[in-house]
Amino acid sequence: MNRLPVVTKYILMINVLLFLATLAAGRWGIDLDRYLALHFFFAEDFNVAQFFTYMFMHANFAHIFFNMFAVWMFGSVLERYLGSSKFLLFYVVCGLGGGLLHETISGIQFMQLSSSLPPNAVDEVINNGAAALQQGMNFVDPRMAELNISLNSTLVGASGAVFGILLGFGMRFPEERIFVFPIPVPIKAKWFVIGYAALELMLGINPAIRGNVAHFAHIGGMLFGLLLIMYWKYKREW
Repeated sequence: MNRLPVVTKYILMINVLLFLATLAAGRWGIDLDRYLALHFFFAEDFNVAQFFTYMFMHANFAHIFFNMFAVWMFGSVLERYLGSSKFLLFYVVCGLGGGLLHETISGIQFMQLSSSLPPNAVDEVINNGAAALQQGMNFVDPRMAELNISLNSTLVGASGAVFGILLGFGMRFPEERIFVFPIPVPIKAKWFVIGYAALELMLGINPAIRGNVAHFAHIGGMLFGLLLIMYWKYKREW
C-alpha cells in the first residue's frame, strides 16, 4: 500500500471505509444511500452534493472489488504520469461527468415516459413508486415501471471515474497490451477502450439488455475524461 501514489491510495481507502460504514449503518437501520447516493433531480432526497458522494458508494462487494481493482491497476499508472493533483482533478471530473450524463438521460426518459402516460398514472408513480421499489416490486405497466426506475432509482459507484481512467490509460499508453478476462490473448489498450465504449453505448440504448447497470454513467465518465484530455492537449499539458 505504501508504494501506491497518494491519491490512488486515498481513493481506495475512502471507498472501502464508506462501504464498511454502509454495511454497519444498515445493521442499525440507517440507509446511507438515502443521503450519499445520487438521486434523480426531481426526487425528494436529491441533493447537489450527491454528485460528489455517489462515486464513493457501492452496491455490493463485487461492485467495489472490480472498481477498486481498476483504480489500483490503471489509476496508479495514470497518477504517476499525470501527477497527484492533476490525477485527482481528472478522477473527480470523470465521476461528475458520469453522474451528469446519467441524470440527463434519466431526465429525458422521464419526460418521454410521463408524456405517454395519463396524469393519474404519473401521480401513482410519484406517490407510491419509491415504496414499491423498496419492497422489491414495481408496476405491471412497463411504461410506469420504467418511469418509476427513472424517478426513484439511485446511482452509486466509482464506475464513471473508473471508465475515465480506462480512457486516459488507453490514450496515454495505446500500444500497451493488457489481459482482459475471458479473452485468452492480450489486446492493446486502445482497442480495449474503443471496444468497451462501444459495448457500453450499445447496452445503454437497448432497454431490453440494459439491466440494472448505469451504462450512460460509464459513457459520461469517458466523455468528460476525453474533453479534459483534449483541453490539456490544447494547453500542451498532456
